[in-house]
Amino acid sequence: FLIYYYYRRDVYDLHHAILGILYSVLVTAVITDSIKDAVGRPRPNFFYRCFPDGIEAFEDNGNVKCHGDPKMVKEGYKSFPSGHTSWSFAGLAFLSWYLCGKVKAFDRRGHAAKLCIVLLPLLFAALVGISRIDDYWHHWTDVFTGSIIGTTVASLCYLLFFPFPHDINGWAPHASIKIRERNEFQSSSISVDTV
Repeated sequence: FLIYYYYRRDVYDLHHAILGILYSVLVTAVITDSIKDAVGRPRPNFFYRCFPDGIEAFEDNGNVKCHGDPKMVKEGYKSFPSGHTSWSFAGLAFLSWYLCGKVKAFDRRGHAAKLCIVLLPLLFAALVGISRIDDYWHHWTDVFTGSIIGTTVASLCYLLFFPFPHDINGWAPHASIKIRERNEFQSSSISVDTV
């Protein structure tokens, strides 16, 4: 964002880009944490949170008796959906949309390098999700759902502030487009009045 601002000196673009990405991550965090608390799905490593020494313990009636740290056990019930994945996709999918508009990826000239630039942030977000599965913090369905939540919220937040990247003005925020249209209208009405 800052590189583009330095190049174009467009304060509206910088403002809307930062506002959009922060809004995207905040909304995603609220949705993800609400679902985590409501669902309470155990993490793949829950057994060792409940029984740190590896020895199972049961009450007389057959219920499981966890003897692990209560904070660790409570955190073990927050697997679905993956928070790290949803937040990564919220921020990095927004960045992908932003880059798509700035490099004009859909200008019908067929430059594969533009597509690589646009997809690179999504690759990093996917690697975050893969690391969560690999470290036994989440099931694959947790990561998949987190990526869907993050990408959906990022897309909605991007389109709230910017037009579709394939639009003729896809590189500018809605506010800049409206200001430019208003200035063009005022300059055309002034030229008509002077004639």
